[in-house]
Amino acid sequence: MIAEHDDGKICDAIVAMALSAGREIMRIYDAGITVDHKADSSPVTQADRQAEAMILAELNRQFPATPAVAEEAASQGNIPGDIGTEFFLVDPLDGTREFVNQRTDFTVNIALIRDGTPVVGVVYAPARHELFCAHPSNAHKAKTDSGHKVETWQRIRVRACGEPPRILASRSHRTPETDAFIANIGASELVSVGSSLKFCMLAAGEADIYPRFGRTMEWDTAAGDAVLRAAGGSTTLTNGQPLRYGKRNQADDVDFANPYFIAIGAKDTAIAR
Repeated sequence: MIAEHDDGKICDAIVAMALSAGREIMRIYDAGITVDHKADSSPVTQADRQAEAMILAELNRQFPATPAVAEEAASQGNIPGDIGTEFFLVDPLDGTREFVNQRTDFTVNIALIRDGTPVVGVVYAPARHELFCAHPSNAHKAKTDSGHKVETWQRIRVRACGEPPRILASRSHRTPETDAFIANIGASELVSVGSSLKFCMLAAGEADIYPRFGRTMEWDTAAGDAVLRAAGGSTTLTNGQPLRYGKRNQADDVDFANPYFIAIGAKDTAIAR
């Protein structure tokens, strides 16, 4: 466990990890991508594996008493037996399909969960040179240079709902339920984006709502969700309850699987009701 909750220092530490992982991912992106497939037929690349190994090694070095749950390790059955009330969630390459197809909306995601809530999160989109980081009530966005070093920081905050509302949808994982939800809203602007960047666009005041009526895992959402919450937004289940993390022994799904959720920017976003 992390002895003292200095969330700013924790955020700084995982920012450095995300930048290093992003640098390695882009090296592989530029050199050529070889794709394998996991047991569930989802794609995995050398970039996923190498970025995760780098992040886990550094988490273990700096925070040895705090468990970490990471996507590729979990796919091999390597999950800590007891994660306690404070643990890290890692998705080393969220949006692998975007990465494989040489698009730019893929990210490195690292989050710290405390008592079921994502309290520190870092999302780095290395191909876009966009970095988002947050700890409670403190959300920022940065641009990085060609060497993946931070150039400038700016504070971000959710916006009041636009007219028409701007709705974000997954580029690779649209479902009929999502389309029905969007159709029920009526007049709106729809933007298709991959990976956890959807949460970050809400946090930065670039969109209003992200409905997800499809499969996600906690490592997919935790870092972006932390950024959104710190910027004044929220992520709730369809019954209005907050999305929680550290879900194990679920009666109707596997460990760390998320139910459907709706992420919104401003709390007065009526379309989310």
